[in-house]
Amino acid sequence: MRYDFDWVDAFSARAFGGNGCAVVHGGAELSDETCMAYVRETSLVECTFTGPSEVADVRVRYFLASREIPFAGHPTIATVAALRDRGLMTEDTITLETGAGFVRVTVVDGLIEMTQVAPEFGAFADPELVAAAVSLPVDAIVGQPQRVSTGLPFCITVLRDRASLEAAQLDIPALTRLGEAMGAEGIDMMEPFLVTLDGATAEGDTFSRLLMAPPSPPEDPFTGSATGAMAAYLWRHGLMASDQFIAEQGHGLGRPGQAVVTRVGPAEAPSGIRVAGRGYVLMRGTVDLPDAS
Repeated sequence: MRYDFDWVDAFSARAFGGNGCAVVHGGAELSDETCMAYVRETSLVECTFTGPSEVADVRVRYFLASREIPFAGHPTIATVAALRDRGLMTEDTITLETGAGFVRVTVVDGLIEMTQVAPEFGAFADPELVAAAVSLPVDAIVGQPQRVSTGLPFCITVLRDRASLEAAQLDIPALTRLGEAMGAEGIDMMEPFLVTLDGATAEGDTFSRLLMAPPSPPEDPFTGSATGAMAAYLWRHGLMASDQFIAEQGHGLGRPGQAVVTRVGPAEAPSGIRVAGRGYVLMRGTVDLPDAS
C-alpha cells in the first residue's frame, strides 16, 4: 500500500532543528509490526500514523521503534504541522484522538499549541538510583525525582547546574534497576528527564535532556510530553514562579528546540499543561508499506 508522508522538524522554525518525526497519512490501519519497522527504518525516535476518527477530528497513533505509546509531544506538533501543510486542517483548532485521550491543538500565528491532559503525580524515586542511571553523583540532583505523566510517564529530575546536565550519561544496568524499583513496564518507561533551571540561550528558562535506551537513538532532541510533565513538577514543587515559561532542549545535539509552556489551573494541581512550538516540514513524499493483513 502507498501512503503519503511528511517529515517534520518539530519545536523548530527551521530545517534540522528540534526533533524530527515522520507523519504517515492514513497509516493508522497498519499493523504494529509495520509501524515499528518503519520507525526503525527512519532512525527517528517516533513516528505517527493518522486515520479517521468517529469521536474526534483525526485519530493519531504514536510509535517508537519498540512499541506503540499512548501519546508524545513532538509528534503531535509534527502531525498538526503536516496536516496544515497539506490543507487537511482548515480551522485553527483540531481535536486528536490519542491513546491518552483527546488532545486539543490550536494554531495561532504559526505556533502550534497542544493542551496535554492534567498531570498525574506518581511515586518519588530514590535519588541514588536516579543518579546512578545517569552516571552522576547524587549531590548533582536537586530535591527528589518523581514520576510524572501528562500522557506518558517520565522520572522528572532537576539538576543543580548545566555542567551536570552536560556530563550525564545513561547507564543501562542502573536504569534497569531504577525501572524495577519504580514498577516500570520496561527500561524505556522510566528514563530520567533531566532539567536545569536556566536556559540554553538567553531566551530560555529551562534546559533539558532525555537520554534513551536502545533500540531508540541515544538522545531525544526535544521531548514535548516530558516537557509538560517537567513543567507540572516545577510548578507543584515551587520551582517555577511564572505560569508561563520557555523550555529549551537539543542544543547540545546541534538541533536546538524551543517550546512555550503554559499552566492551566493552580500550580499545585494544574488541570492541563499547554505546550506550544513550531513545525518545519522538511520532506514530503510517498512510502510503500505492507498492509494490515
